[in-house]
This record gives sequence, structure tokens and C-alpha cells, in this order.
Amino acid sequence: MIARRACLLGGLGSLGWIGRAVAGGQLEEPLMDSVRSALSSAISNSAPPVPEFRDTDSRLAYLRWLGAMASRLAKRTPDWQERKDFLQTVWYESKRAGLDPGLVLGLVQVESNFRKFALSRVGARGYMQVMPFWTRVIGDGDPAKLFHMQTNLRFGCVILRHYVERERGDLYMALGRYNGSRGQPQYPNAVFGASKQWDWHDLPPVQASPDPSKPAERVPGGPS
Repeated sequence: MIARRACLLGGLGSLGWIGRAVAGGQLEEPLMDSVRSALSSAISNSAPPVPEFRDTDSRLAYLRWLGAMASRLAKRTPDWQERKDFLQTVWYESKRAGLDPGLVLGLVQVESNFRKFALSRVGARGYMQVMPFWTRVIGDGDPAKLFHMQTNLRFGCVILRHYVERERGDLYMALGRYNGSRGQPQYPNAVFGASKQWDWHDLPPVQASPDPSKPAERVPGGPS
């Protein structure tokens, strides 16, 4: 999978997709009752997107990620509080769905160019360009809620996770399915290319030196 992704990125011919809105087009497909129930359950929890951390190091790593991403997003979203709320929700919903936040940010960039009220010619809505039929299939039937930030990101992440599982972990095929262009390279290439702008690797943690006269050293294996 890694080699396939590298090959796709190496042959990226869709730079025109990156940085502008692209119409989302998930296709409505029959769902087994068990799948429908699982997806409905996954989007039903309305808890606020407040990340929780197992320890202080994890929280500090998140804050460093937040600071880095906020700096990169500043030109698109000048208001700090709006940027913080958006990024915190992206982190929360991505992790909740088992997705990489950088991948989700890349998808948002390609789908809506970070426009909360983006509306495509086929009716896809919001940051992640979710098709309205999803609110009928697994929600309460109100497509207007797809313009609510957390609702849109929740639906988008849950739907993408569903497609990843359908494609047995193949992100290339899952992204094509998300866009309604399964098997075609332009959309996955664009998302993979955009996600590189949101890639982030944390510094390893600082290990205290037993000798106070010597500076602390960074050790490998820190959070990423």
C-alpha cells in the first residue's frame, strides 16, 4: 500500500485539483441492516469534540500539532478561535474514526477548500462535501445539519472509515469511492498530494540529563 501511494504521488498529474473545491459525489448504495445500524450509532453521539489524553506527553503533543496546523491554516482562516475550533474538531473526529488528521485535512482542502458552507452542483455540503442522502440513511433526515461543523466532520469521517473498511484498508480505492470516482486516479492523487501539506511529525521527548551541567537530550521513539 505504501509503495502504491508513493507511486501515485510520484506521478501526480492533478495539481489543479489542490486548493480548489471539488464536488463530492458519494453514491447511494444498499446497506445491510447491521452496517446501517453501526453507522447510525457512530454518528449519533453528540458529545462536544474535546480531546482526552492518556498522559501529559500526549496532551503536549496534541498542543504542538494544534499550533503547527493553526499556523498553516492562518491564511485561509484568519480568526484564531475559528481555526482552533475547526482543528480541534478535525483531530477529535479523525481519531474517533481511526483516520489520520492530515489525510482528513487534505480531503477537506480538495473537497471544499475549507469552506464551511460549500455546496456542490450535485448537492454535497460543507467541509467534507457530504451528500444529503446520508442524513436520511443514517441520520435524522435533516440535510441542513451538514452545514454544522462537527456534524459535517462527523459524517465525513464516519463515511470515509466505512469506505476504508469496504475496501479492506485500501485508501486509494476508499477515497475514490468517497468521491464517486472509484478506480480513477485523479481524486485520490489530489487528496494524497494535499495531505502532504498537513503532514506533521512531533519532536521526540526530551530526556533529562543525569548531569545538570549537560543539556538535556532528545531521545528517539517520541510521539508522532
